[in-house]
Amino acid sequence: MSRVGNSPVPIPNGVTVEKTENLLVVNGSKGKLEISIHPKITVDIEGSQINVKRKNEERDVKALHGLTRNLIANMVKGVSEGWSKNLELVGVGFRAQGGGNKLTLSVGYSHPVSVDAPEGIAFEVADNTKIKVSGIDKYLVGQVAANIKAVRPPDVYKGKGIRYAGEYIRRKAGKAGKVGAAAGAK
Repeated sequence: MSRVGNSPVPIPNGVTVEKTENLLVVNGSKGKLEISIHPKITVDIEGSQINVKRKNEERDVKALHGLTRNLIANMVKGVSEGWSKNLELVGVGFRAQGGGNKLTLSVGYSHPVSVDAPEGIAFEVADNTKIKVSGIDKYLVGQVAANIKAVRPPDVYKGKGIRYAGEYIRRKAGKAGKVGAAAGAK
């Protein structure tokens, strides 16, 4: 029995949910998202909540049950509140410029790296070292943030790079060759 799939998804004020054959459309103040529903999953809209049910007890259908419920809950939250990820640039001379749908990163390469936002994603830059990626689609926000982080991943020796806000980077010790090098030389 799926504990996640059985809990209903509340529909907040200002959000409308429409269901056709196998398509669920969620409209809100921030935008519109849609998802196709697997044939072995049924979605019922009852009053101000959405109930997701499965047609049988097969293992893959149970997994789809919880997944579908969470995807719908993420869509409802996205069109009403939105999603965001915060990134930090750590390093001497590292900075970000821009905002809106264009971002320019200076992260130690010989050239600046520009990142264009896909449709539905917005960038905000604060203090030249903090980037906020926001949008209504949770998956797309996370993927764009991961793509920006991949431009210069955090270095485990010095800690420089692009990281998520609050992310802990486990540091490694450098080479120990310099200690006692003079004693071993003859």
